[in-house]
Amino acid sequence: MLTAFRRGALAVLWSAVMATAAPLAAQDAPAPEVIFANVRVFDGTADQLSGPTTVVVRGNTIAAIGPDAAPASPDATVIDGTGQTLMPGLIDNHVHMMFNSLSPAQMAAPDMSLEKIVQLSAEQSRAMLLRGFTAVRDVGGPSFMLKRLIDSGKVMGPRIWPSGPMISQTSGHADLRHPSEPSRRFSGKMSKAEEVWASVIADGRDEVLTAVRENLRMGASHIKIAAGGGTSSEYDPLDVTQYTLDEMKAAVDAASDWNTYVTVHAYHPKSVRRAIEAGVKVIEHGNLLDEDTLRLMAEKGIWLSGQMLVESTEAMDPKRREKRKPVIEGQQIVWPMAKRLGVKLAWGTDFLFEPDLNARQNAYILRLKPFFTPAELLKLVTSQNAELLALSGPRTPYEGRLGVVAEGALADLLLVRGDPLADIDLIGDPAANFTVIMKDGVIVKGAR
Repeated sequence: MLTAFRRGALAVLWSAVMATAAPLAAQDAPAPEVIFANVRVFDGTADQLSGPTTVVVRGNTIAAIGPDAAPASPDATVIDGTGQTLMPGLIDNHVHMMFNSLSPAQMAAPDMSLEKIVQLSAEQSRAMLLRGFTAVRDVGGPSFMLKRLIDSGKVMGPRIWPSGPMISQTSGHADLRHPSEPSRRFSGKMSKAEEVWASVIADGRDEVLTAVRENLRMGASHIKIAAGGGTSSEYDPLDVTQYTLDEMKAAVDAASDWNTYVTVHAYHPKSVRRAIEAGVKVIEHGNLLDEDTLRLMAEKGIWLSGQMLVESTEAMDPKRREKRKPVIEGQQIVWPMAKRLGVKLAWGTDFLFEPDLNARQNAYILRLKPFFTPAELLKLVTSQNAELLALSGPRTPYEGRLGVVAEGALADLLLVRGDPLADIDLIGDPAANFTVIMKDGVIVKGAR
């Protein structure tokens, strides 16, 4: 059933790609050389800026750094960065590229199609890149074709590490069926959400293996499964644990055979401890975790990919707001406790079905200011997030080092007006303060 569905959906999605690619073409080739002169550098790992220096970008990589660095070509583009900071591009480790551009009403509309989703998502991906986000980890949705459009230069957007559709048990966090939709076990039909690759419902070891392998076949860099209840789903209370240990192990086995990893949606200790026992390497959210579980994560090197969400938005219905309260309260406790215990931390936004939030992506970084120094915060959204991306090993879709300004690293760079270590709020207003945005050696905003 899953394989036949994938063949049909792939043909439809390729048709959508061909229909939307032409009007969205926007990206140039890298210049032979770009010189950032008189810049101070935040390299992604240090606690302070460098002195005034020169950074040479050749092709899509950083070729040289230092006061004596010089271009090899007389035709190099020279950018005077006096009074500005050169830093790595921002990384968001928890996005839904295909569904952050849709409201729930749009998603449920009878005329919603993959073609429309691709079009809306392409527009949002361009805006995301122009906010300075040069790489993202997509943790649920059919972003494979959007990624290919971006990588081919037909659409502007960040590099994407895709998981493919989130995999869920029946009644789990990614069981997005309308109340009138029966299980395909009884009706033989895929749900509306599965038709557009929002999620896959898989029960039992065999179905989980098939679902994971299907995502890997399509190009997943990692696998996302739902291990506990959530606040954006209708059927699962926040306290429930999802997937048996055997089912979770099936997902980990299939992913590890492809030399990549499983991340899980989970909030509370029981679901997280089961995931750790199964061999999962990353926990998304974890807002309700206790100190003992966080200490276990630190001991085993398990990542916590967290967010700093708002209590409510205008788009939320009253039931969702009420369901979300303990999650909001818990994040105020978990972030500082996880930091104190030495848990490996990553950050993301997790905007989903609320398009109005997208413009606030940078501002959501600043919501962590109570827990991190400016240097810690910049490291979190650059080099630390890049370290998590690298967990994909050979399934990493882009060769080269990200999240740092270093010789040989990929040239995903931001030129920031002023010193973000002295005034971290600068990164909250990219339109005003990011004078140059470069991705893969291409200047997408600023001097050309």
